[in-house]
Amino acid sequence: MAVGREYEGHNEAIFFVRTNYEKIIHDNLSTFFSQLSGDVEKSLGAEKKGDTYYFRAFGEDCRLSPEMLSLSGKPVYDPRGILISLYAVHASPAPLKLEPLRSFKDFPDSMPYHTAFSANSEKVLLTYVLMIMEQLKNIRRVYTGQDGPPDITGDFSFVLHPLPKIALCYIFYLPDDEFPASATCLFSANALTFMPPDGLADVAEYTSRGIIKLVRE
Repeated sequence: MAVGREYEGHNEAIFFVRTNYEKIIHDNLSTFFSQLSGDVEKSLGAEKKGDTYYFRAFGEDCRLSPEMLSLSGKPVYDPRGILISLYAVHASPAPLKLEPLRSFKDFPDSMPYHTAFSANSEKVLLTYVLMIMEQLKNIRRVYTGQDGPPDITGDFSFVLHPLPKIALCYIFYLPDDEFPASATCLFSANALTFMPPDGLADVAEYTSRGIIKLVRE
């Protein structure tokens, strides 16, 4: 995946990973702010105040400035920070196009990530399907979401916006006597305009993690 994984164990290893995350985020911010042109607010889907851009990211208020990237008022040095800064680097004036929804398998050069995507973005949700259905309203509120398109099959579905111009459609089937629960995650039609395939896989993973965090709380 684009942002790697945190190591567990010795403090030195954790510090090493955090430092590398910080460096990648800083480098992406430097690239973004050095190439500003056109209507950047429109390209990001953000509001500008001074030299700082504000928008929602991964269900939190995000602040993007030359010096720092923060979520809910706190500096972020984890993989979400890398994904947000990568989104900024790929900012485009194109509007979000939701349909036709696209499977991750449809993206070019995505084959090496198929198994990890399924495990980390879809299968990880199966234990929580009933809880997710019960907390639909709150999940949609936090992620600026909406109901899934009317032609989507499944027992329930919704569209979330982990980043302003990247939408994810989650489709769920409830467990019954014959079949276990299932979860499918699809991407907005032009998601590749705003993020490369491996980054999109990570966007879905950290959105699914955020859903789980919400329902467990």
